[in-house]
Amino acid sequence: MVGSPPVLSAVLSELYRRGARAAEPGEFTLRAFLAGKLDLLQAEAVLGVIDATGEQELQTALEQLAGGISQSMLLMRRDLLELLAEVEAGLDFVEEHLEFVSRDEIARRLTAGRDMVAQLVRQSRQRMHAGERPRVVLAGLPNAGKSTLFNHLLGQEHALVSPIPGTTRDYLTGLWHCQELAVDLIDTAGWELAADEIGEAMQHFRHDQLTRADVIVWCTAVDITEGERLLDDQHRAALRQIARTLLPIETKCDVRQTAEQGSVFAVSVRTGVGLTALTHAIHAQLVDPAARERSWLGSSAARCEQSLLSAEEALSHAVHLAEQSTSGEELIAGELRLALEHLGEIVGVVYTDDLLDRIFSKFCIGK
Repeated sequence: MVGSPPVLSAVLSELYRRGARAAEPGEFTLRAFLAGKLDLLQAEAVLGVIDATGEQELQTALEQLAGGISQSMLLMRRDLLELLAEVEAGLDFVEEHLEFVSRDEIARRLTAGRDMVAQLVRQSRQRMHAGERPRVVLAGLPNAGKSTLFNHLLGQEHALVSPIPGTTRDYLTGLWHCQELAVDLIDTAGWELAADEIGEAMQHFRHDQLTRADVIVWCTAVDITEGERLLDDQHRAALRQIARTLLPIETKCDVRQTAEQGSVFAVSVRTGVGLTALTHAIHAQLVDPAARERSWLGSSAARCEQSLLSAEEALSHAVHLAEQSTSGEELIAGELRLALEHLGEIVGVVYTDDLLDRIFSKFCIGK
């Protein structure tokens, strides 16, 4: 049998004796890239398909492999290349007073390119954390039932639960299967003012987790006092400034009827009320394309961030120069060439051996 280890070893030994060698990690994908069959974003998507841990990650990788993000990049780069050619043609015939493209047209096309790059920056920052699963963060005032909910969703006792406020001092992370999605579920410390160095560190860690969250579940206990509810409302309103998706719920609804029934989810871990509906709501937010622009793989987004920012900066300078009648077009052409160089780094038109080594060394043997 071909699958027999001794037979396979004997076949490989004979092949190596006759001059064959084993493929290096990512070698076939690298050859496809160097031959122009794939661009660098698509090559990274091959690894994304291999490493996908859920349906959403697989779909994102397949879309990038099919050239979804590449087409936008290439079309934008092609238009900017044509614009650069027209600007430089005007410089070549400046003494003949020939105008290949007007200053207003230059400014308009540069602005369109800059705006598209800015949009790509926003999209990529949503996938900045390479290889990470979607993140759902539980937040709220101390003793809001976050840790109890955290343990229940994970199906095991990960977090220490106590009626004493402030029991959770650090954040805890667990793998949660939200229907077919593999999700990082994160329990954070209760929202309170930092009174010491530990409290300040706790506050910093919590803020970091909240800014990286795909969905924030804000937990409000139904039995809080009026003063606590005012504080709860203030913190929840402030969170809306940084949250991609904020899902407010009222916990411990077995204690008494929720005061806001109908406007938020009312859940009880003790009785199981509302937990299924909460899971469905979180899942709907994670797979909603309007809520999450997932056209980038995390690895691609992390690699491309600086190139996108540099391209956006160069295009912004070019727009500023184009809007000033005193600026020479040779300065505009210089900024435009710089932007094109940075965009070329993203799709692999411009690359270094070190960059290729970093990308393809992550592949399995022979991929």
